[in-house]
Amino acid sequence: MADLTTKIGTMTMKNPVMTASGTFGYGTEYSDFIDISRIGGIIVKGTTIQPREGNPYPRMAEVSSGMLNAVGLQNKGADYFIKEIYPVIREIDTNMIVNVSGSSIDTYVECAEKMAALEHIPAIELNISCPNVKQGGMAFGVCASSAAEVVRAVRTVYPKVLIVKLSPNVTDITEIARAVEAEGADSVSLINTMLGMAIDAEKRKPVLSTITGGLSGPCVKPVALRMVWQTARAVKIPVIGLGGISSWKDAVEFMLAGAAAVQIGTYNFVDPAISMKVVDGMNDYCDRHGFLSVREITGALE
Repeated sequence: MADLTTKIGTMTMKNPVMTASGTFGYGTEYSDFIDISRIGGIIVKGTTIQPREGNPYPRMAEVSSGMLNAVGLQNKGADYFIKEIYPVIREIDTNMIVNVSGSSIDTYVECAEKMAALEHIPAIELNISCPNVKQGGMAFGVCASSAAEVVRAVRTVYPKVLIVKLSPNVTDITEIARAVEAEGADSVSLINTMLGMAIDAEKRKPVLSTITGGLSGPCVKPVALRMVWQTARAVKIPVIGLGGISSWKDAVEFMLAGAAAVQIGTYNFVDPAISMKVVDGMNDYCDRHGFLSVREITGALE
């Protein structure tokens, strides 16, 4: 059996497999299907300082080899999370990570500060890349200076592991990655969804109420792999790869491209047990190829 333990900053994970925000609820929703404590890390759904209703329906659409979503960070706010959700998930024996979003630098900072006070939340994932909100979100993540500004502000109040989630909707993702690394990010995760659109030809109307939405699923994997490969060569901090992972083989490919860990997103909806299959598949891959540790896979392209 290979050693699957993985470190992101000061956070140690049982294995490099994580579940992506917005696709795994708060983790407890999947406990009937798998032993969620076996997952390396669970990133809970996006949390903002104030409650958000999200975007009007329809806000999801199936497309070829993937899906579009325009949920819009619907959640009940940071205080509700602290009072109602945290007491339940704090007992889960894995790393529970909160995806933090905001509409301004001040709201990012306020939300991060609240999460810093929670003993059993070892890390946050700063979402500066959501394409489905009119204020904040991707607006901060498509420019190196604004990305650096929000990370700098959050770093002053957040002492734990800070993961920054990057947008693929940019010309040069390495420029953004280097900017947030310079301001104290412990890791970057990529990619968030790509901006896409679906049209109902019979009605001659967009399918989504917001017209455009975030594209995810197997169709984005080649783009995600390329961006992870580029970013891993550009920064010294760990890269967490995601985008279209639907098997252990996909996950291994991301690690070969330079990722230290991976997140599984859309495919959780297809197969609720996919994270466990990826963990087992990684272990088997290491055994077959003579890797004593999963960490040896990272960047091991020939």
